[in-house]
Amino acid sequence: MSVEGIPTITADGTGLRVAIVAGSWHDTITDGLIAGAERALSASGATYEIIRVPGSFELPLVCASALTSTVNGGFDAAVALGVIIRGGTPHFEFVSDAATSGLTRVALDTGKPVGFGVLTLDDEQQGLDRAGLPGSKEDKGEEAAMAAVAAAKLLQTLSA
Repeated sequence: MSVEGIPTITADGTGLRVAIVAGSWHDTITDGLIAGAERALSASGATYEIIRVPGSFELPLVCASALTSTVNGGFDAAVALGVIIRGGTPHFEFVSDAATSGLTRVALDTGKPVGFGVLTLDDEQQGLDRAGLPGSKEDKGEEAAMAAVAAAKLLQTLSA
């Protein structure tokens, strides 16, 4: 894990509605990611809603629905949070690829940003190190949320 080169991303999220879409596996790590995203979005001034899904495989579909919903005009951005830990079968590769490719497609198809906070890990400790918990070296939930807010604001500027 390298923390060198991590940019400091700040953006004013006032007026943005953001969906935090989070998987339900590995609660300690996922809850840390959610807390980091909440801290970042609150500090930016964005409003948000947490939407829980069964696992990382479901993230793309639910993010797409949140971003294109006709209820309240849909969300301006999504933050996808999940934890996928390598096991002894190829399942890890299938779910990791489906989540990554699916979330990329959601962003491109909707024209709205998806902050990528899906951790693909060899073991649980790597997740604990990245979850923004006390003693963690990184806060990937915060990073994903700030990336989504900054991209949403940039897109607003480009379309103005």
